Amino acid sequence: MGPGRLRRSPAFRTSSEASARAPRPIAVIRYAGFVELEPLQPGYSAPAISSIDFSTGPRVLFFYKVTCPVCQMAAAPAGRFEQAYPGRIQGIGQDPEEKLAEFDRTYGMGFPSIADLSPYEVSNAYGIRTVPTTFLVDTDGSIRDVVESWDRDGLNRLSKELASLLDAEAASISESSDGLPPFRPG
Repeated sequence: MGPGRLRRSPAFRTSSEASARAPRPIAVIRYAGFVELEPLQPGYSAPAISSIDFSTGPRVLFFYKVTCPVCQMAAAPAGRFEQAYPGRIQGIGQDPEEKLAEFDRTYGMGFPSIADLSPYEVSNAYGIRTVPTTFLVDTDGSIRDVVESWDRDGLNRLSKELASLLDAEAASISESSDGLPPFRPG
């Protein structure tokens, strides 16, 4: 299988409509034998995930790994999406389901997660190059916003955009008074 090609898994299904609207490939070959993923950007079509129906309303997708210290730090603030916009956030963890459940209990996310195990087909389809990465996907399946790493301003911006789509009051995901840094790379 060549660079940038994905095999199907139960969690990921291709969409010819999504492929037709994507203006460029997800993977970019930098030099022979090395492929660097680039995350999907606003305006791109979100690859379909079998357990998520984007047509039911906008969704936040939170990609993470349980051993990632930045993901651990971001877990409780990510849970504020669930508190403010119930049923609108879905975790996609790069670990087995039992580890994801333990992570939720330990770090208090409070929203459901699905496992994306090696070879990380869903993560690769979204161009994940660092975790955490958070996407806002609109009802038509288009990506509205992307935030890589822990980025307070980015997550608050994403929350405002989600609130606008839902015609709801925007919730603050993080404030300077919460003791978290404004940015931390994943």
